[in-house]
Amino acid sequence: MSDEQNKAVGTAVQGVGGPRDDRTAAGEGQQTLTTRQGHPVFDNQNSRTVGSRGPMTLENYQFLEKLSHFDRERIPERVVHARGAGAHGVFVATGKVGDEPVSKYTRAKLFQEAGKETPVFVRFSTVGHGTHSPETLRDPRGFAVKFYTEDGNWDLVGNNLKVFFIRDALKFPDLIHSQKPSPTTNVQSQERIFDFFAGTPEATHMITLLYSPWGIPASYRFMQGSGVNTYKWVNAQGEGVLVKYHWEPKQGIRNLTQPQADEIQATNFNHATQDLHDAIERGEYPQWDLYVQLMEDGEHPELDFDPLDDTKIWPADRFPFRHVGTMTLNRNPDNVFAETEQVAFGTGVLVDGLDFSDDKMLQGRTFSYSDTQRYRVGPNYLQLPINAPKKHLATNQRDGQMAYRVDTFEGQDARVNYEPSLLSGPKEAPRAAPDHTPQVEGRLVRAPIERPNNFGQAGDQYRAFEDWERDELVSNLSGALAQCDVRIQQKMLEYFSAADQDYGRRVEEGIKARMKDVQDTPAPRYGRESRTQHSPRREAAISGD
Repeated sequence: MSDEQNKAVGTAVQGVGGPRDDRTAAGEGQQTLTTRQGHPVFDNQNSRTVGSRGPMTLENYQFLEKLSHFDRERIPERVVHARGAGAHGVFVATGKVGDEPVSKYTRAKLFQEAGKETPVFVRFSTVGHGTHSPETLRDPRGFAVKFYTEDGNWDLVGNNLKVFFIRDALKFPDLIHSQKPSPTTNVQSQERIFDFFAGTPEATHMITLLYSPWGIPASYRFMQGSGVNTYKWVNAQGEGVLVKYHWEPKQGIRNLTQPQADEIQATNFNHATQDLHDAIERGEYPQWDLYVQLMEDGEHPELDFDPLDDTKIWPADRFPFRHVGTMTLNRNPDNVFAETEQVAFGTGVLVDGLDFSDDKMLQGRTFSYSDTQRYRVGPNYLQLPINAPKKHLATNQRDGQMAYRVDTFEGQDARVNYEPSLLSGPKEAPRAAPDHTPQVEGRLVRAPIERPNNFGQAGDQYRAFEDWERDELVSNLSGALAQCDVRIQQKMLEYFSAADQDYGRRVEEGIKARMKDVQDTPAPRYGRESRTQHSPRREAAISGD
């Protein structure tokens, strides 16, 4: 588009706006962030919520536009969690939460009886990299479980680490863009990654874990899982408590140092998928115990952090882990594409007795996950066998791409595809227990939470590491930050020092040493020099002499 066209006025097609259009509102400049509608974005850090803690509201247009577009950036590969491995299994409940009857806290049927079995499908994944990327790369791992319960599906979508980089889903597209390859070079860059982190102090806790050995699990069988988000359990009286979910591998926990990962990658970039598949084929079925932490719903001013903040861990000494069941994976997929690749999870897929908290990340993900599945797999993705509930269903949803079944029940008048109807069609289910009805009150604002405490738990984690883990953390961070602009280095060192003075000092020393090594090392020469394509040596090799 020419400069003259860009300056056109009115609604002429050739006068549409764009990044080079110099028509701006008062106070705007060429670098002013806007929506695709041209609306100036005044706050790109916080979703609009009732009070600073949430919940979010449905008219978050900026958020909906941003996340809806983000969900459609790739076809057909997942934007995140593209590389995955899956397996079938079963979850067996204890009937208790720790030593107490589980019914005290939740009416969810799958937990109520000791020995009750629920079929599951699990998908493990790497988060930021593509479908055929090495499984040795430093990256969070996805740990998503689909429970096929008698009340329909429940999806527990989480990661291997117990915290996340951000606390507001509005920032998720920015986070992932920074982790992906550069749009100009198609190469992932530590500078892009840490440029984002330098403006995201709450990420310090996750960075401390990710760049430690915990950032590269040895394989899927030996890693933990966490729901990360805060949910609620609701009992038969409609009373709710906050809950966090944790998977602990009965095989033990194993992680890799960077040199160990490099050694594996040199010969096998499918090691985690292969290990899971081969173990199940041998009959060595991996198992995980499911634990929960419970907390009364509320703001909890006695804590130095907000319990809904996904960058924080609930201290186990105050909120103990309580065992609720064990999962065993005992069958590999018959077809990886039909099952592992087409399985579709969503954080909003809950059953009666499970509910949402005001966690802003959870509420944002609940929109985004199901939306991206409708785009990636199709509007009828829930008709696929791997995604369909293992129970009766009847809906008034119709048509759409690849619809191969109509959700009518036997004897239904097919002309009736609406509700209510006196003639036919599905009816509302009778309510057996009261809804959970938390009270929500507060001004509608865009505001950060009052207790960010961005560095406290990062410092605790650094001091809790063993010496070799701290050494590995410092080495990995130093190597990554040595590739970054000095302004990014200074900001990240500020964060690490705020977490722990020794942490910041050691990373700073490591950066200086790495940069000196780079200056003193000659540029690499790639391959071996050959005089001509058909040299005598080459011809002898070809002939077998």
